[in-house]
Amino acid sequence: MFALNFYTDLYGDVLRNNRKTVTIRLGDKSAKYQTGMVVWVTIGPRFGRRQKLYSAILDRVETKPIADLSPRDIERENPEFRSQDDVIAMLSRIYGDVITPEQPVTVIYFSRVDE
Repeated sequence: MFALNFYTDLYGDVLRNNRKTVTIRLGDKSAKYQTGMVVWVTIGPRFGRRQKLYSAILDRVETKPIADLSPRDIERENPEFRSQDDVIAMLSRIYGDVITPEQPVTVIYFSRVDE
């Protein structure tokens, strides 16, 4: 079983309220995450205790440069985001690196599975 883990302080509320249906991950993660997979959506610190919120199906997995992100990709990542600059700032905060619009990201579209 694979998991999509999110940091509680950044995403806990939007995940619980079903307002987040995309995650944008730095780099090409298409070998790990594939369309049709069922994963756990979890929140918690990296290398720490995590909480499973729900299972989700991966509806689509795409790799593209940050510069090619659509407004819909960005809004579904975070309803408060409006631009690629917002995504770059978020990725810089999470990964601690200098991020440029040319860098590839993996856009993972997911839907909650009610059990």
